[in-house]
Amino acid sequence: MPMILTKTNTPISEADELELKELFGKAIESLPGKTENWLMLGFEANHRLWFRGDNSKALAYVEVSALGKISPDSAEKLTAEICDILKTVLGIEGDGVYVKYEETDKWGFDGGNF
Repeated sequence: MPMILTKTNTPISEADELELKELFGKAIESLPGKTENWLMLGFEANHRLWFRGDNSKALAYVEVSALGKISPDSAEKLTAEICDILKTVLGIEGDGVYVKYEETDKWGFDGGNF
């Protein structure tokens, strides 16, 4: 039950979004037991982001939410993959990316909870 929400201060074309969807779908497997089959994605382009008092650089804020615990090693691997993907697809350098991890023991779906 993972969710990856990506906010960038750059445009995201339809082609970019499809490429991000495909690459994030593979990258989520860095978290044990997580697959694209349960992955939800959200993209917010042209978001107003500032870092170090500056908004002239391409930036991204990414939230990864998942049911259960995320090990430090898995998070480290996924962060590296997310940064590589954002650089490849949107030209956002890793030093302009924040990734936040959110673990939960409750996740609702289809009228019930896991």
